[in-house]
Parts: sequence; structure tokens; C-alpha cells
Amino acid sequence: MGYLTKSRFIKAMECPTKLYYEGRREYRNRQLEDSFLEALAEGGFQVGELARCYHPEGIKVDERDTDTAVKKTEELMKKKNITIFEGAFLSNQLLVRVDILEKTGNRLNLIEVKAKSYDGDKDGDFLNQRGNVNSNWSDKINDAAFQKMVLKRIFPQYAVDAYLMLPDKNSICPTEGLHQKFKIQTLENGRKTVVQQQELTEEELDEQILIAVNANKAVDNVLYSYYSFGGEEMPLENFADCLAASMEKGEKIPPVVKMECKACEFQATEDEEAKGLKSGLKECWKEALGWGEEDFQNPAIFEIGNFPKAKTMLAQGIIKMKDLDPGEFEPVPSEDVALTTKQRQALQAKKTLRGDFTSWINRSGLGREMDSWTYPLHLIDFETAMPAIPMHKGMRPYEGIAFQFSHHVLHEDGRVEHRGEYLKDEPGAFPNFEFIRALKKELEEDQGTIFRYAAHENSYLNMIYRQIQRSGENSEDHEEQEEKETLQDREELLRFIKSITKSTKNSPEKWVGERNMVDLLELVKKYYYDPRMKGSNSIKKVLPAVLNQSEYLQEKYKEPIYGSRRGIPSLNFENQIWIQYQEGEVIDPYKLLPPMFQDITDEEQEILDEQIERGGSIADGGAAMAAYARLQFEDMPREEREEIRRALLKYCELDTLAMVMIIEGWREQSNKKEDSGTE
Repeated sequence: MGYLTKSRFIKAMECPTKLYYEGRREYRNRQLEDSFLEALAEGGFQVGELARCYHPEGIKVDERDTDTAVKKTEELMKKKNITIFEGAFLSNQLLVRVDILEKTGNRLNLIEVKAKSYDGDKDGDFLNQRGNVNSNWSDKINDAAFQKMVLKRIFPQYAVDAYLMLPDKNSICPTEGLHQKFKIQTLENGRKTVVQQQELTEEELDEQILIAVNANKAVDNVLYSYYSFGGEEMPLENFADCLAASMEKGEKIPPVVKMECKACEFQATEDEEAKGLKSGLKECWKEALGWGEEDFQNPAIFEIGNFPKAKTMLAQGIIKMKDLDPGEFEPVPSEDVALTTKQRQALQAKKTLRGDFTSWINRSGLGREMDSWTYPLHLIDFETAMPAIPMHKGMRPYEGIAFQFSHHVLHEDGRVEHRGEYLKDEPGAFPNFEFIRALKKELEEDQGTIFRYAAHENSYLNMIYRQIQRSGENSEDHEEQEEKETLQDREELLRFIKSITKSTKNSPEKWVGERNMVDLLELVKKYYYDPRMKGSNSIKKVLPAVLNQSEYLQEKYKEPIYGSRRGIPSLNFENQIWIQYQEGEVIDPYKLLPPMFQDITDEEQEILDEQIERGGSIADGGAAMAAYARLQFEDMPREEREEIRRALLKYCELDTLAMVMIIEGWREQSNKKEDSGTE
């Protein structure tokens, strides 16, 4: 099964049993085999290349073959002073490739480069108030701790200091063009890599946007803690040796059921199992709980959305939703009020256990909301990115950009139109001010109510508001290349943003705009629940639920009217049929779209979105972020570039059409005369 690498070690720190499933193709693995797109979306490749630029004397160990790489590293380590990139160090079955290793006499500086942003005021030494590793940094610290342990074993006579090199959120990019100095290249074997195409300037080397943070306290916290293996408590070094030995023997470490099982990548659907793939999670639970196949027909308690007691109950052996005490939840009110979180949980538990797949809708409450709307309704969605390396002088790492929007209009008489869109993908072009101008033009023709889904659009408009304010300051540090002169329409743009937003919590200036966008997500939480959503309120879960419940929507969109000459105007679709069925259920419309890239499957694209969402980035935007990054950094044929553009436009258009469909479905249900809160 190979070596215990740092990536496998991190996986084992989450759950040691995963080492058994890793690499066994008979088990369904819901992680991307090729992490290139994920790392590209997160900015990992560019950050790694930039970090090496800060050490121009470094020598890279390019060899991929482990034995060759280890031997080359051993030769380089014979020098008294040296900096090595990707050095390979092997101790028994423990293998690490160190991002950057500085050797000065008998002192080693281990530098692990990560794309995660660092704020010195908030993140400090990566420890929480109790002196333990902050959970937000645990995987990064575990990574560095494993490397430090291996180096200490090989070089016991050396002092080893561990650092994390990270984008510093408090730094400011000193020049234009840094963002575009790192490009994607395709190698002869088809692999993609990021290479530096231009030398860094003196300013870029002097005013570094990456910071090397001493992580010894947190790393030593991991190194000198004890870990359970085979009923024994042992230091990290012994624990790692036991993991490696189990891997080598092909043994499965006995599983333990815990909350992390919910996100386990080794899960197979019933359809996948029917095709011969195995579910590691099922095997674990059968071993740990003595379950049979029938037990998996009972939903687990961690499927309940935002249920804080799930972890405690799992520890008490309460696994199935049916074993919960009804007293854990608030009863669903019969009166016309917005649902609380606990009442939504009660709905989910009750409907799931009864096998009830009907939706719950508070018609009166939703009806009052609808009565307050001004037609035509405007549905907007943004696609955004947070580049680790700033796009322009004066910007900070991970300062956001808005590169795309879609705009649908729903009229009071039921007419629907895809009215407008924006996409700025030229490499190095800063889109935010042009983006706002285009959005303003779309929305200023009437006073119709504007809708967003979740806080994302409001947050980004607040951010752009601050960028526009900053553009008027007389400081070179805040100068935008695209807007060297003071924005002529600065005050006009600021007024527009304030008119359709509300200020964020950290804003020194407070406001609520007269056309403040309505958050459709908040209406879902208050007035609507469907068992198909399984505790999630993501628009990609809500849309299929609404479509499967609404005969009106099924009847309307089963015909090729979307993008047809006499049907619904669309900027990217032609005669699209949105209602298609599989085994009696409406197929999720997102599954009808083409892959974002030529070299990615639908399944990989779905996994990419899931991984970006789990990692705390913009939910449901992983594939779009990766696509934008490729358009920024990769030289590709014009045909391939146009294909990615078309895919981005279609995905964003469907996001706003999804909002239209949800409102149409609700409007049809609310027109029925049943009492509020009926199911």
C-alpha cells in the first residue's frame, strides 16, 4: 500500500480506518483523484510558486520516483548551508516531501506553504484560549507536525523549527502584475503545473505578501500529545509507526462512529453499490455497530440540519433518527409564525420517520411576504473569486472580485425572461467597478423587488463599496490600475450599492437600502421545508425539491419553451427542456448541464463543489472558481476558452432561473386555499 505520506497521515488523524480504503478502487471515493482543480480554485499552486521566489537560492527536487528523490535529497543535505524545495525524507515507512527546507549548519527551518489566509490579530500562534490547536488550523498543524517528527528522527542532532508560510491578510500588494506572473503549463505527460513566467521586482521581494509564521508551539502540542491505537495510548511517533505498519499489512484499523462520518468520502449511493462499488462507511458501521443492511434504511441523526446535540448523542450510542426523544425539538406551531431552527428539525424528523415526502409551506406567512413585493421581480446571482495573490497594486490577499452575474426577471403576469448577464474573464483584468456599472444598468429601470440567495451578494456589494471608497483616497497604496483617475461616477455607484443592500456587521457606516435585496434563503428557512432537502437549505437542494412537488412547474417546463422564440427568452439556452424524469423523480436541472471543462466529468465537478464547500469557501461555487482561475492563468486554444465561458454562463443563468422556479412554485402553492402551515 506504499508509504505513510503526510496527506495520508492527515487523513488518519481524521479517521485511521480511512487508510484501509485509500487507494482501493473497489471503494467509492468522493474526493478528486487529481487535486489540481481544487488547488487551482483555492490558489494553492500560485502561492507555492511565489513562496519559492522568496528563496531564489533554493534547489528543487523534481524527481517523482521516491528512491531517486530521497537519494538526491540526501546528497543535497551534505552541504553545510542549503535551501531545498520538495526535498524527500524517508524514515522506515514514513515519507515526507518538505515544501521548503532551510539548512544552516545544524539548524533546520521546515517551511510548510499553505494557501489559507492568515490574520496575525486573530490567528496568532494557532492555539485557542485553552492552549490546544485551533480547529481551523488542525489539518495544517498536523501536516507540519508529521514532517517535523520525521526530520527529527532522521536528524536527531539538528534543531528543527516549523513554520507555516501563508498569505498575510494584512499585507498589501506593492505592484501591478504580480497576479499574472504565475501561469499554468501542461507537461508532456498531460499533468498541469504552475510556473513563474516573469521575475519578481525588488518591491515584490521586499514587501512580501506571504508571511512565515513560527508554528512550533502548536506543532509541539501535537508532537507531545498521546494518541489511541489498539486500546493503547502512545506518542505521535509510535502512533505514526503503527499506522504505517497497518497499511503495509493491509489491515483495517477498527472503526469508531463519530460526527466526521457524515463527511466521509468513502460513501456509495445505492445506484453506485448496484454497479459494484463498495461503501466504506457502511462497512465501518456494520463492524462498529453490528448493523445489517436494513439498518441503513433508518436515517442517522447527523442528517438533521444544524443539530448541535448530535455529537453528544452519537457518543451515547444514539445513531438513528427514530431513537431520538421528541422532546429534543420544538413542536411545529399551528399558528402563522416563522419556523425556528428547532421547529425545522422537528419537521425533518417527523416527516422522515413517517416516510412522508410532502413539503411543508406556511402559505399565509409566505403570502404576506409576496404581497409586499413590487413587480417585476429581479433575481440576481454572482460568481466570485478570492485570489490568494492580489490582482492589483494596493489589494490584499484574498480580497474578493466579482467576475460574473446573471439576471432574471419575473413579471406579475407570469412572464419570465433572462434579461442580462456579465462575465469578465480577461487575464489580469480587475472587474469590480465595471461589474457594478453593468449591474446598476440592469436594475435601475424600475423599482421592482430584487432577490438574492444567501448573504453572498450583499457581502460582496459591501466589499466593492469599500473598494470604491478607497479608490478616491489620495494614497498610492490604494490605487487601482484600471481606475488611475478618480472614478467619475464614484458617488453614483456608492449610492446605488447602498440602495440595494444593507451594511454588514463590521461596517463603520450603517444603512438599509430602500430596495434592500430580499434573501430567498431566509424565506426558505422561515416558511418552507421539504424532506428531499435532508436538512440542507442550499439552492441546489431546494430547487429539485420544489420541482418534484409542483405539478405546475412540471407541466410548464416539460416543454422546450426555455430559450425558444415564442417562449422564455434566454441568453445561453435554446429550446431547453428542464423537466426530465428518472425513476419517477424529476432530475436535478444542474445535472442536465454540460461539464465545466473538457477534462472533468460531471461527478468530478460535483465533488469539486462539495470539497470547496466543506473547506469553507463560497458554497456551490468550486467549479466556477476553478474555471475562472483557468481562464486567468492558462494559455489554451480559443475554442476551449469559449467552451469554458459558455459553461460559466449557463451555470450562472441556471442559478437565477432556479430562484424564478422556486418563487413560481411557491406562488402557485400560496394561491391554494388551504390553511397556513399545511403539509
